[in-house]
Amino acid sequence: MRKNPNAKVRGYMTKRNRKLVPAAAAACLALLSLSGAAQQGTATGSGSPALTARVNPPAGAQPVASPAAATADTNQTTPAASGAQPADASQISNAELVRDMQEMRAEITELKTELKSRNDADALSSEAIKAYEQDVAALKSAVHPVTAAATTSTGMQEATPAAAAAPAPPEISAETTTKSAPFPGDWTWLNSGGHNSDSPMSTKYFTPEVRFDTNYILDYNHPQDDSMGGSTEMFRSDEWQLEQASVGGDFRLQNVRGRILTMFGEFATTTIRNDGSYSRGQWQLNNAYRYVSEAWGGYHWDVGHGLNADAGIFVSYIGLFSYYNFDNWAYQPSYVSSNTPWFFTGLRIQYWPTEKLKIEPWFINGWQTYGRYNSKPGLGGQILYRPKPYLDFVWNNYGVGQDDAGFPGRTRIHADYSAQIKFYDNPKKMLDKVAFTVTGDLGCEMGGGPVSFGVTQGGNGPGGIGTLNPKGASPEQGNGVSTYNGGVNCHSHKGNEPKQAFEGWMDYLRVWFDKDKYAMTFGGGQMSNPGRYLTLLPPINGATATTGSPYFTENAGDQAQMRDGTITLDYMPAQFITFRLEESYRYSNVPYWTGRGGITPYAPGQGDIHQNVGNAADYICSGSSALGLVDSGIGYVGPDGGPGLAEAVTACSGGAAPVYVGGNHQVLAPSSLSNIWWPDLRTNQTSTILAIMVRF
Repeated sequence: MRKNPNAKVRGYMTKRNRKLVPAAAAACLALLSLSGAAQQGTATGSGSPALTARVNPPAGAQPVASPAAATADTNQTTPAASGAQPADASQISNAELVRDMQEMRAEITELKTELKSRNDADALSSEAIKAYEQDVAALKSAVHPVTAAATTSTGMQEATPAAAAAPAPPEISAETTTKSAPFPGDWTWLNSGGHNSDSPMSTKYFTPEVRFDTNYILDYNHPQDDSMGGSTEMFRSDEWQLEQASVGGDFRLQNVRGRILTMFGEFATTTIRNDGSYSRGQWQLNNAYRYVSEAWGGYHWDVGHGLNADAGIFVSYIGLFSYYNFDNWAYQPSYVSSNTPWFFTGLRIQYWPTEKLKIEPWFINGWQTYGRYNSKPGLGGQILYRPKPYLDFVWNNYGVGQDDAGFPGRTRIHADYSAQIKFYDNPKKMLDKVAFTVTGDLGCEMGGGPVSFGVTQGGNGPGGIGTLNPKGASPEQGNGVSTYNGGVNCHSHKGNEPKQAFEGWMDYLRVWFDKDKYAMTFGGGQMSNPGRYLTLLPPINGATATTGSPYFTENAGDQAQMRDGTITLDYMPAQFITFRLEESYRYSNVPYWTGRGGITPYAPGQGDIHQNVGNAADYICSGSSALGLVDSGIGYVGPDGGPGLAEAVTACSGGAAPVYVGGNHQVLAPSSLSNIWWPDLRTNQTSTILAIMVRF
């Protein structure tokens, strides 16, 4: 037979009720009597009237006598006209009523406490507690209405009803997308996506983001000034350096959105030096944006699977790799990524017609610029398609922009296409994941007028006629001057205009182990960039995109062919950190990488200090010259429009005429070149990178 779960508690309550019933009954009878008496008397005199109650017991019952009922209240006055009867044993005074109610409440409180403290195995069931609460509620409902009626009928102030609870404020939405969010699935395997999937500090309206990237790079060329060039990731050798320290996050409130991420560390200097647009006009945009990597605001519409319009500084994924090393498979990406934009300044529209497709047009100032180089802005866009959780395709295109300072007629176009494929995924195995990427880039510059040379005096070639070195060699060792300032084209010397193009590719293969705790990446690529318009200028004597350098020119026709390869080992004990060890090799067909002598002016025996001297656009006199280690005041093109190198030799030697080899006015003799300080540039660079990267 099924036992009643409430039997024990009912029995317990019965025992307790033996004590509770007299008090409760007295209180209820007193209240009923009070209600009848309230209709018989009124207050007189200056004092408050005493309340009396007549209790009429049920038929057949004996009246309940109370000792207090026989004692007359000295404050009570009964007018003769009222016809009131004398007090008898059935009358209860107001004080006694209050006392009885207090006793009843004390009994109830004692019972509650006793019930709550029970720890035996037969704890109260929800049905028993509910029954008990109903008994208490019934007593309260019987007592309070009578008391309230008595209070009102005797002229006492009515009790103020409890104030209604204030309505809860309406909930403010963050960002609404009725249809499913775009790109469902796990994309942490992507190159440029980052391997963290959680944001524990995130709220409905804000997702914070904090990044730290510290590295130790060993360049086996061992430059004396510890300075490296030709990269957007490796800057100093044989030192611990903080490359990035960023704080910010994403905001969203009623579909209004925004993002900011600060930029401290080496990035605050190394990024802006590759943009020369700030030198056009006023307001020093390089200083205004130095400490910001991303800053934009916009709005989200609930259209399709999402529609955004954002304006400000936002990241570019031309070249596949992310701006931030933590997100990437390798620390030093190949040229088609390292030499293409990391950010844009302007307006972007993002539209997801389906959950697998994004269309994103751009209206921007230029190719990784804060301002415009010339009169036209840049246009471009991205199409991102992810048909399956293991497939990612991206097409980036750029055009219209005029991005060469001093050449307003030259227009740049560029196409960057990538595919990422995860072809193995088995979390139960030690080798749990394998994926690869492939990227190809094609671009060029065109226009700028007819064939034209800026130098018309002797030194350009036979008879002073301007010529281009067929190998694109710059005059690092005195090969003369070819200051071409005419038009260029995308094809090989069409119409005698030099070819200005960029062609490159890169491939990467990544393997994950032990539930993604470890990973290895193998990859590399190459580029050809006649005209060097996308070749990163080495920071020789502090050179930037604004100053240029006579030691590594970027003239039309100058050649640059490079290739590289990396092997990367990652240890990821948590999703918010990566320990990375990487071996990198890079090659250039022209002297480009920093050698043992460094790229900062240095005079042996004169303090042995490597420091910038004068104007980075000028030749620097060597420490052994007649003038010592000083700025010659002469750049690639001399004051009279002739070969600047020859004039710099004359200035640094104290006025002595330069000596040429074989009488050919294109190559200076070593005796003359010794008066000029030269950076030590090599064709090879091998380095080891140790990095600790954090993102949360």
